[in-house]
Order: sequence, then structure tokens, then C-alpha cells
Amino acid sequence: MMKAAVAENDVVSSSVAAPVGRAVAVAPSRLADYVELTKPRIAVMALFTVAAGYLLGAGSAVQAGVLLHTLLGAGLVAAGGSALNQLMERRTDSRMRRTANRPLPGGRLSAEEVAVFGAVLGGVGLAYLLGTVSVAATVAAGLTFALYVLAYTPLKTRTAWNTAVGAVPGALPPVIGWCAARGWDGAGGAAALFLVLFVWQIPHFLAIAWMYRAEYARAGLKMLPGCDPTGSRTAWVMVATAAALVPVGFLAVAVGLAGWVFGVGSAILGVLFVRQTLGFARDRSDRQARRVLHASLLYLPGVFGLLLIDALLAR
Repeated sequence: MMKAAVAENDVVSSSVAAPVGRAVAVAPSRLADYVELTKPRIAVMALFTVAAGYLLGAGSAVQAGVLLHTLLGAGLVAAGGSALNQLMERRTDSRMRRTANRPLPGGRLSAEEVAVFGAVLGGVGLAYLLGTVSVAATVAAGLTFALYVLAYTPLKTRTAWNTAVGAVPGALPPVIGWCAARGWDGAGGAAALFLVLFVWQIPHFLAIAWMYRAEYARAGLKMLPGCDPTGSRTAWVMVATAAALVPVGFLAVAVGLAGWVFGVGSAILGVLFVRQTLGFARDRSDRQARRVLHASLLYLPGVFGLLLIDALLAR
């Protein structure tokens, strides 16, 4: 009897332990999938510009608590928007090698799960901003969320102008930070921050679209490089928008957002960026497009870093 009881207990224990073991093994994977839905690398870059917008708007009246509330709320909104973006793009993602293993096309999460996850994160983020920061910041975050999910995402399969449309919500994060610091005041400074980020995104995303033009075309995404076999129009737009960053930088000086330290520094960074786009105009290769991409990733943190340094020197 004792042996039978022990054997029975062992069977029960093993039958309980097996699901627990599987749960332990599955949990990190599901957690990683939910994290992947939020596009953490993009979120970090966006939150960097939110923080910069707040610090520049607040000036010497920085409040750490308000900044933290702003970053948390904006982060939740961004995470929710990214999840819903992946929900809407699950079919196109399944056709591209670099996105086919995302949680939805990979079959690891259901559409219903992701829809609830994205909607809850976005809603909680907006409610949090409204309750802890300001109406202006909440409106800016809500506009970012709506344009990204409801305008940019569906337009990616319909028109090559989606890049310009998507640059609008992509340029709003520093405005969220600015509004958290100053409400509706100081529109000139907010507009200058918006323009820097808006114009920067065009050559940045065109470089990516050129490198992945074949994959985007197979997935049915409408990008300028996909309807520009020679790359001449893509190169022209890259050069024109990168060059536009130089006067946009001086606009920030004109509206009082920054001084001449920033103006000169941003012009130098802009010229370096233009140089790489001109290289692409001469050699429309994936290698040169990658150089444009690297130049864009140098320009953006460099410009925002200069803005913050300039603001500190002014104090």
C-alpha cells in the first residue's frame, strides 16, 4: 500500500510539474513577444525626443516628477500604437523575411490578444497623461497615436506618400514633451522641434526603403524606391530634404529656441548628412544607402544634444 501510495503521489506530482515546467518555459517567450510588440528600440528614441522637448520647454523650471510622468504616459501610448501597428500589418509582415518572425505572423500571439494589449496600453497612457501632466500633452499624444495607427499604417499599402504622412506622428514626440512643460505656450519652439524631426525622417526612411525595396514590394508596401527603379527620384528627395535641415536648424535660432552654438553645430551636421545623400545620388547602391542611414543616426542625437547643450550654456 505504501509503495502504491508513493507511486500514485509521484504520478500526480509529475503531472502537475509538467505543466508548471512548460509554463515556466513559455512565460519568458510570451513576455518577450509582448515586449517586441512595443518596438522598444523605436520607443527609446521617441522618448529621448520627448525628454528633450520637455527640458527645452521647461528651461530652468524643470520638475523631475512631471518629466517622469510624461515619459511613462508617452511610453505607454507609443507602445500601444506600435502593437496596433503590428496588428494591422501582420499580413504584410508575414511576407518579409526580416519581419516574418514577429509575434503575430509567427503565430505566437493572436490578433485578439494584440488588439486588447495595444488598445489598453494606448488608453491607459492617455488617461495617465491627462491625470498627471496636462491636457495639451494628452492632445499631442492622442494625435500622435491616431495619426500613426489610423492614417500612416493603412496608407503604407496605398501610396508612396505614406512616408510624408508618417513623418507627422513621428515628429510629434518632442511636442508632447514641450506641451508637458509649457501647455499651449511657446508654439514657435514646438514648431521648430517638430520641423527638425519631420524633415529628418524623410531621407532616413528613404534610405531604409531603398535597402529593403524588394521586400517591401513583395509585401505590397508602397514606397518611393519601389516605383523608382533607377533611384533618381529617391536620390533627389534625399538630397533636398537633407539640405533643408540646414535652414530648419537656423529657424530654431530665429524663434529663440537655441543660440548660435546650436546654429553652427547643426549646420555642420546637416552638411555632413547632405554629403552622404549626394554620394547616394552618384552611386545608388545599398551600400551608399546604408551610409545615408548611418549619417541620419548621427545627425538626430547630435542635433538634440546640441540643443540641450546650448540651453545649458544659456542658463
